[in-house]
Amino acid sequence: MLVLFETPAGFALFKVLDEGKLSKVEDLSKEFTTSDSAGKVVKLKAFSKFENTSEALSAATLLIDSKPSKGLCKFLKSHCDGETLGVADSKLGNAIKEKLPIECVHNNVVMELMRGLRSQLTELISGLATQDFAPMSLGLSHSLSRYKLKFSPDKVDTMIVQAIGLLGDLDKELNTYAMRVREWYGWHFPELAKIVQDNILYAKAVKLMGDRVNAAKLDFSEILTEDVEAELKEAAMISMGTEDEYHCPESYGSGWRTCWSRLIAHGGSLLNLAKQPGSTVQILGAEKALFRALKTKHATPKYGLLYHASLIGQAAPKHKGKIARSLASKVSLAIRYDALGDGQDNTMGLENRIKLEARLRALEGKELSKSAGSAKGKPKIEVYHPSADAVLGHDENEEQNISIDGPSQTTEAEKKKEKKKEKPVDAEDNVVSTVDADIGEPKETDTKEKKKKKKKKKL
Repeated sequence: MLVLFETPAGFALFKVLDEGKLSKVEDLSKEFTTSDSAGKVVKLKAFSKFENTSEALSAATLLIDSKPSKGLCKFLKSHCDGETLGVADSKLGNAIKEKLPIECVHNNVVMELMRGLRSQLTELISGLATQDFAPMSLGLSHSLSRYKLKFSPDKVDTMIVQAIGLLGDLDKELNTYAMRVREWYGWHFPELAKIVQDNILYAKAVKLMGDRVNAAKLDFSEILTEDVEAELKEAAMISMGTEDEYHCPESYGSGWRTCWSRLIAHGGSLLNLAKQPGSTVQILGAEKALFRALKTKHATPKYGLLYHASLIGQAAPKHKGKIARSLASKVSLAIRYDALGDGQDNTMGLENRIKLEARLRALEGKELSKSAGSAKGKPKIEVYHPSADAVLGHDENEEQNISIDGPSQTTEAEKKKEKKKEKPVDAEDNVVSTVDADIGEPKETDTKEKKKKKKKKKL
């Protein structure tokens, strides 16, 4: 049996000297622990050396695709007549069978032989030193990687696919931005959408004009034609669009517009957000952390989207929770005023901002006083001593008769019991039981029988 082994220097054929040792695969690795023991199992029969790097590269490229090169076919045809050939790749063995009349084998025994040959390769092949084998392996791997990157058919059309995808994404984004500009500016100047149809010209006109009141004083000749410019200026004078700069003046008046916008987006609408209490507004955006804390019985989060407010960012870590709680209450009031109020100014928002800033300065300046209900601030309970009453001149009898809350409730209950009289038991309506002192057993008289006797007497 012969074994084909591929190396960076060429192809090697090894002859198995003792095939009886191949019966036990688990013991085969012990035969290759040293070069002397490996020489008793296999022996080099022939070696086909590559003439240059290009030949080695072409042979390695074909082996990756499980195809034998012309040089390999000639080498096997001249040395493998009537022999069984062990190969490391089953697909390569099938290809060799198709081209040459050589029986190829691929099993666990062959793979174990390959592992042993690899460990003692420089000792079994004369003339192939370790210092020469490593540079050849490195050079062949570099050449193979450059060849695959340069000539790989999978990489040629990748850039085309990515470029087409990028163009599609850009078109989609531009259309989205154009729709947003038309929708948002349409609240202020809805007639402009019909006058200017092109998206780019529409964006340029909006950027130049800003407020529609400025349209009469501006020159649109570089952007629009004379007819379109005249129509735009005429429509700007009689436009039915809104003039409010902000729809939430109280909330935006506090100065953190991005944070409040995130709260409105998270709540779905301004009205939905106005229905939420301050405690809910405080932790909006931290729902997952809240439910996780409740499930694991850990501390609940102190803030959610409110963390992005600059006031909380300015506070010290130990004061962030207090500022978040105060801020959430003020935000809840401002949102309700914006959603349900009639005012259009931002005075309350500015006042709330000033109060919160003062609150932050107070917290940063000094610590809050301990509350009466805290563990550290609980009042001390003194033990009662009777001797203290004698010193103060108190009479124990007077203290027993006098109650702090007024007359004693037990005395009133006793008076009511004395006034109550027990009602006599009607023998005709109820069952009366008497106890015999001698026997100790109850004797019952039935009222129904007495009623029957009375009816008989009347008749």
